Amino acid sequence: MKDTFALPQTTELNAAWQVTRYGSPDVLAPVTRPIPQPVGREVLVRIRASAVTRADMMMRSGTPRWTRPFLGWSKPRNDLSGFGFSGEVIATGPFATRFRPGDQVFGETGLTSGANATHIVLDETGTLMPKPEALGHDEAAVMADGPLTSLNFLRNLAGLKRGERVLILGGAGSLGSAAIQIAAAMGAEVTASASARNRGLLASLGATRVIDYTAEEPLAHGRYDVIYDTIGVETFARARRVLAPGGRYVSPVLTLGLLGAMLRSRFGTRRAYFDATGLRKPEEHRRMLADLLDMVAEGTLAPVMDRSYPLADLPIAQAYVETGHKRGNVVVMS
Repeated sequence: MKDTFALPQTTELNAAWQVTRYGSPDVLAPVTRPIPQPVGREVLVRIRASAVTRADMMMRSGTPRWTRPFLGWSKPRNDLSGFGFSGEVIATGPFATRFRPGDQVFGETGLTSGANATHIVLDETGTLMPKPEALGHDEAAVMADGPLTSLNFLRNLAGLKRGERVLILGGAGSLGSAAIQIAAAMGAEVTASASARNRGLLASLGATRVIDYTAEEPLAHGRYDVIYDTIGVETFARARRVLAPGGRYVSPVLTLGLLGAMLRSRFGTRRAYFDATGLRKPEEHRRMLADLLDMVAEGTLAPVMDRSYPLADLPIAQAYVETGHKRGNVVVMS
């Protein structure tokens, strides 16, 4: 691992992490850059917490490789790490109207990245929301990751309905732990897979049946209306055998196999779907986040937090996430 760094003592500098090339967490390098001043409808946010996610790992490692023509050939064109964040507005551009200095906010950066930092400047019309008091900065920082993605996949893509049976593969991760709560709140019958040590956690989130994938094949038994493969561990060809007529297999992990399955399944009664939630329009994100905040207020959704690290330990945090053994969400605090 590279040496960690101390936060700058001047408020005129932004401490961030740069992806110097594609590779392991060792390619992350600490950088300090001048803080840009907000113009137009931009806001300057002092970041208090930022998410450490699988999307960050994929951007840092340049995987899958076929995305590199879009991301950058040898390193990401937008080379600062991190997408989801929470903090407070400390300055605004002259035409900003949604927020003012002192407002607590959370959101995500979109393709520009750069959230694993002390400061960020964003347009207020982007994916930016007022942070409720019910959420700490660590919890708010992950709302645009697992909860937003899972709501999009279960409600918009799969069209999950009350009383339907859903299987969530990877139930203990950031997407899975949110999906269990969302599906249960929607009135679905929830089955989820995880290792034995996470059985109690998944049951507490609303899973009526938990499958220990180390002891039992998750697709060996059952009949499901929706299979939500949060980690891309299965294929549509295998999943369709336990999908009911009209069943839907959805996954946020796009592979060439899933792309082919989406095309072929158009001619059958069981369908495969993918969507890039992060590429949806910011106004769609804000509407979905508002619905998620309603669930938080109702007590039916609470982000599951695993670990928090100081911003200076981002490479260590990313290495932990890459072990595949986290429970819920990981953040860095700045």
